[in-house]
Amino acid sequence: MTDPALDAEALRERAVASLITARDRTTLLTSCVDGPELTAQHSPLMSPLVWDLAHIGNQEEQWLLRAVAGHEAIRPEIDTLYDAFEHPRAERPSLPLLPPEEARRYAADVRGRALDVLEGAAFHGTRLTEAGFAFGMIAQHEQQHDETMLITHQLRRGPRALTAPDPEPVPLFTGPSEVLVPGGPFTMGTSDEPWALDNERPAHRREVPPFRIDTTPVTNAAYQAFIEDGGYDEPRWWTAEGWAHVRRNSLTAPLFWRRDGRQWLRRRFGVTEVVPPDEPVLHVCWYEADAYARWAGRRLPTEAEWEKAARYDPAGDRSTRYPWGDADPGPEHANLGQRHLRPAPAGSYPAGESPLGVRQLIGDVWEWTASDFLPYPGFRAFPYKEYSEVFFGREHKVLRGGSFAVDPVACRGTFRNWDLPVRRQIFSGFRTARSEEV
Repeated sequence: MTDPALDAEALRERAVASLITARDRTTLLTSCVDGPELTAQHSPLMSPLVWDLAHIGNQEEQWLLRAVAGHEAIRPEIDTLYDAFEHPRAERPSLPLLPPEEARRYAADVRGRALDVLEGAAFHGTRLTEAGFAFGMIAQHEQQHDETMLITHQLRRGPRALTAPDPEPVPLFTGPSEVLVPGGPFTMGTSDEPWALDNERPAHRREVPPFRIDTTPVTNAAYQAFIEDGGYDEPRWWTAEGWAHVRRNSLTAPLFWRRDGRQWLRRRFGVTEVVPPDEPVLHVCWYEADAYARWAGRRLPTEAEWEKAARYDPAGDRSTRYPWGDADPGPEHANLGQRHLRPAPAGSYPAGESPLGVRQLIGDVWEWTASDFLPYPGFRAFPYKEYSEVFFGREHKVLRGGSFAVDPVACRGTFRNWDLPVRRQIFSGFRTARSEEV
């Protein structure tokens, strides 16, 4: 029988490590540029970096200090300033935000108190504290905002502010282009993952007909073939809404790409470079992904198909936590955690492939699916409706798998992301599928 005290200590260590990792990344993203760069709005799609910094601290205060520990509010007057639903991103630069140094002090003060709370926390008694959920939720929240801030860094103009080593080069992938996923039921979602968020729950059985899915995400070279074949000029590949979006916004290539003579260049974190042909394509919206799939005679996988390809182990007839099994992600499995500032070449990370042989399902690029963002059967909002429930519906499409900008704490085989089908500033790519004839 497992000693509960040992379990509690392991949870405490995991929570501390997750919170510290997130804060180290936040510090990197907000210290590599100066004050004016922190307070500027680099795109109307994004908040000023200083807003994210104080918002991270405010959410941590509200959930760990007030909700878990029952402490009085430190700065109740700033709650509405950092309420994401109270103020759209485009309005945030005009708010009386905390200046950078004050925002740093506030976030540091909250963190010190939160670690004190964590030191004496009991990981039972309420749903919020069970298995350290609240601490895991806050670590994930901070990492999600770190990814948002990394997107802001990609959108900002000016010289490079961030550096990271490139992924290890690998031989050109010459394996099969697609993998057969057998038909039948599988378990989708989770009821057991302690830090899983509400939209990942509960576990339930899904019946999925047989289908074939790309072994790797669609590459830049493959996407260039779509461009060169006039993909952006041919309405038959696009949904009506997608075609209207292309015409209205004069789209001709992924975001940050431009043609230079006979080659394509891209801007990546302040550096202009030739588009690498073997990397997964990045910064495409759902409409572009869907149009490419139609052009290729294929389609986007549904969310259930994606998850079955990622988690189903036919040998044990079970769903694993990750494509490679139940072990936490390591650097051999996937491109996560901002270790690199780009996707790895298609076919990388053979140790991270699924039992069926599908690669790079976790990390590198978020993958658009064909599915709308909807609740699972038996869904219950927790701990607040604004995390998932208010976004359910046809307006948002599901993305799966994470990207190089996602930390392992906020990425699982069950993790669900969602966004509007027009969004391209996110680190989004895709893979395609086709139904198997039976």
